[in-house]
Amino acid sequence: MKRTGSRWCLNGYSPTLERLSQRTRDPLEPPIPPLTGHAELNKISKVRAEPRAERVERVEPHYVDERSGATYSIDDPRWCGADGAPLTVSALPGITREQVDTGARSLWRYRAALPVRIDAPVSLGEGCTPLVGKDWGADRILFKLEWFSPTGSFKDRGTSVMISLLAQRGVREVIEDSSGNGGASVSAYCAAAGIRARILAPATTSPAKILQSRAYGAEVELVPGDRDATAAEALRQSAHTYYASHNWHPFFLQGTKTLAYELWEDLGFTAPDAVVTVAGAGSTVLGCDLGFSELLAAGQITRRPRLLVAQPANCAPLHAAFRAGTEAPVPFDHAPTIAEGTAIREPVRFPEVLRAIRRSDGDMAAIPEDAIATAVRRLAATGLYAEPTSATAAAAIEVFRARGAIRPGETTVVLLTGSGLKATPTMTELFG
Repeated sequence: MKRTGSRWCLNGYSPTLERLSQRTRDPLEPPIPPLTGHAELNKISKVRAEPRAERVERVEPHYVDERSGATYSIDDPRWCGADGAPLTVSALPGITREQVDTGARSLWRYRAALPVRIDAPVSLGEGCTPLVGKDWGADRILFKLEWFSPTGSFKDRGTSVMISLLAQRGVREVIEDSSGNGGASVSAYCAAAGIRARILAPATTSPAKILQSRAYGAEVELVPGDRDATAAEALRQSAHTYYASHNWHPFFLQGTKTLAYELWEDLGFTAPDAVVTVAGAGSTVLGCDLGFSELLAAGQITRRPRLLVAQPANCAPLHAAFRAGTEAPVPFDHAPTIAEGTAIREPVRFPEVLRAIRRSDGDMAAIPEDAIATAVRRLAATGLYAEPTSATAAAAIEVFRARGAIRPGETTVVLLTGSGLKATPTMTELFG
């Protein structure tokens, strides 16, 4: 790997980063319009990927653009394809219970499932979060409390693996765009790794989340506009600084997939019947899809759990496309939502998230604001202090039960992704 200026390239050249930084070079060169937002990136490639194979042959891991079929070496420090499309790691064979490192009290107990060897993980003890049973109406629901992660949200899973890889490869400075939890997580793990971090966040982000990033020593830049405007600014700045995006980097999903492995181990090495989660960019959906696909390929489970995915009705682009039976965005109404972590109108991995839900025979629901607020209060009344974003998943339980997607006698897990401590102003309004 060779470092050129402040950009990281393989053998001195990376097509994506070269294109993104054209306007910073020779002024005599013909100008190339910069990528200014997710809308342009999502329009680049419409090729439908083939369904994921159930049995995986042992081949050398590599990066894959599922939309075009392009592949790249896993040693390439890129974070997206040459045409700007998101990448994933090629299908992996999964691991058995004998390969779980029971001596590691963190997600690194599943390190054998990762596509590359990480010699010195950047870990703060993420993973191994509680699975707590609660009566919820007529059903017994298992709540996975991801806010027990070091920075208070599930994102620590993906960040630990992503930053461990970047630290191992010598990256010393990164940028990240986030509505709060992702930025706090990247800030913490960069601090642990000795990597400089600059976090771009919407100016309306919860002050508690901004404070957390600054406390870890990160530079925080507040961007006027919504979540998509912040993502566009991060793409512009990625011409000069490595983009450690929790929405873009394929190794973030490699960390998130440990949710599936952990649920498998929590439940005595079996899979739940259904997993209920909330989606903004959809990383929990994709992580569960990856992890359970690998366990299926390894013969450790016999079926995929149904992925039941909620979005706030005020910002539900994935739900709109799911109901329309398409993989492409469709028109939808949007408005501010108390579930601020999901307010993403153009998710980077839009078709991939929808395919993962459908592959599992799953379903989606759009949850009104008052139902989200009610779920926050109802969870708190049982001792679970969840931020509105993660409470959206709990609010969807009745919807999915009425449709028959949650069934009596089955094992249903609801992912609670973040603590109410991360959304103090909103929680104050709800309980004040």
